[in-house]
Amino acid sequence: MNLLNRINSPKDLKKIPREDLPELAREIRQRIVDVVSKTGGHLASSLGVVELTIALHYVFDVPEDKIIWDVGHQGYAHKLLTGRQDRFHTLRQHGGISGFPKITESPFDAFTTGHSSTSISAALGLATAKGLKSESSKIIAVIGDGSMTAGLAFEGLNQAGDSKKDMIVILNDNDLSIAPNVGALSSLLSRTFSAKYLQDLKREFGDFLLSLPKIGPDAYLFAKRAEESFKAFVTPGMLFEGFNFDYYGPIKGHRLNHLIDILTNMKKLDGPVLLHVITQKGKGYAPAEKNPVYFHGVGCFEAETGAKLSGQKTAPTYTEVFGNTLAEMAETDEKIIAVTAAMPEGTGLIPFSKKFPDRFFDVGIAEQHGVTFAAGLAMEGLKPVVAIYSTFLQRAYDQIVHDVCLESLPVIFAVDRGGIVGEDGPTHHGLFDLCYLRSLPNMTVMAPKDENELRRMIATAIAYPGPIAFRYPRGCGLGVAMDSPIEPIDIGKGELLADGRDVLILAIGSTVADAMEARRMLTKKGVDAAVVNCRFVKPLDAGLICGLAERIPNIITVEDGLLQGGFGSAVLEALNDQDIHNVRVKRLGIDDRFIEHGPIRTLRARYGLDAEAIAAEAVSMLRQ
Repeated sequence: MNLLNRINSPKDLKKIPREDLPELAREIRQRIVDVVSKTGGHLASSLGVVELTIALHYVFDVPEDKIIWDVGHQGYAHKLLTGRQDRFHTLRQHGGISGFPKITESPFDAFTTGHSSTSISAALGLATAKGLKSESSKIIAVIGDGSMTAGLAFEGLNQAGDSKKDMIVILNDNDLSIAPNVGALSSLLSRTFSAKYLQDLKREFGDFLLSLPKIGPDAYLFAKRAEESFKAFVTPGMLFEGFNFDYYGPIKGHRLNHLIDILTNMKKLDGPVLLHVITQKGKGYAPAEKNPVYFHGVGCFEAETGAKLSGQKTAPTYTEVFGNTLAEMAETDEKIIAVTAAMPEGTGLIPFSKKFPDRFFDVGIAEQHGVTFAAGLAMEGLKPVVAIYSTFLQRAYDQIVHDVCLESLPVIFAVDRGGIVGEDGPTHHGLFDLCYLRSLPNMTVMAPKDENELRRMIATAIAYPGPIAFRYPRGCGLGVAMDSPIEPIDIGKGELLADGRDVLILAIGSTVADAMEARRMLTKKGVDAAVVNCRFVKPLDAGLICGLAERIPNIITVEDGLLQGGFGSAVLEALNDQDIHNVRVKRLGIDDRFIEHGPIRTLRARYGLDAEAIAAEAVSMLRQ
């Protein structure tokens, strides 16, 4: 039918007869699979909400009405229905459309998302503003069951229920099964109970009972309890009723007629309402249905079979090295505990969880809780290793400050995905960790030059008696040999990799390899460069750096992170503190901006962090 090709906005969608919508859902799924197989992306979540997305845009009037997709993993169908299908093939490509909702990309994206559990709070803010402006448009938050593990979601529910603002929360539950009989009954009841005339009758009857002399309040309370008892018998919605939300569901999320009917009813209701929808991750694509975890965030694959396209991986990833090393060390140290926030696969902790299930804790999407939980473990003499992506660790900053660093508790932070991470873009780049961690009293911060040094830093952290963090990049290591046994590194000690007389290159973490390559390029140009693997951002090896600076006055610092308050700033502070002023320092890193999505190497070249840029800066500095 080529229904999808007719749709350039939700207004076009509304012209399609309801009986043709299942065919549209099929076309959308096919388009998503075809594109994501070439670009990579979050496949299973987006496939699971195709019918829900169609129903929402069929019933509501976006962009006047606002739909906020929590996290945004499930936003691909939304993009296809809101004027972006001609660009959909550029998904997550440099210069193309984002893999997440983005305000600056489309007026149909009500809120920029990328981190979980923000939708209810944002929706409440929008609904409150609409109320203050006497506007009647609807605000809808679509949140997954995984995102409901975060406290932020419940903070939003709490205020929304108390304020009784006009908003709709859709709980997209893709992890729970539902018995056919209960599901059918719940679907019928929800579509019936959500009818406006029944809601009006319910309120009028409640007012009537309260008006009865003497017995009114008791009669109203009895009727309310009877209603709640009945709902509790057929639905799991008492939690949300406790937050003063009118709860409907659970209903099956792939039955378009039912979805459209109940959303049409809910559109007429006032106050906070929650619809519980059961969906299947990966729906309509057999490989994703069978393995939704793998296809949650997937690289390029063969669309016909779902098979991963063979790459040229020659070395383990840093994540794999971390996970395997921690499991190896835990065999001889029973105090080592692993903690992660709903990312056991992403942080490489599956081997650890299988070997030591009693010492592995997945706290859900609850980074704040995870850090304070680890602080409690450390108080009892254990060695908790908190493995969280850099961008998500930002969510727990206060807990790192107050619950860990204040009393200098020995909590170890394994900060994965440090630096530029690629196609997931600005919400996922780990550009801020060196800045926000090195500013904290009692915190030690380091970054390895390769995967073998990562192993050494894990050993260093396990032996350290206070808060300590090591950050490492996304992707494969350099293929270096692994030392055995694993030797710790002296705290605060850098490594002079190559001496020189013309320019001093100070590098940290993943930029060290580029610094060494830049040195080789410079040697061919007759420039003699010294290179230091600084290893530690805090404490910095001021003795080594300042000693070299006294005889090599041209200095370049290189970091895969934000310049303000980062590694280069630490070097400037050290030089100033040692009264070394007769030097020229050029800091290479990310200046005051957020970075777009794109391949890691492309972005590193674009922002002057690769070997060519380092060498060019050295030549320019010497010419001056």
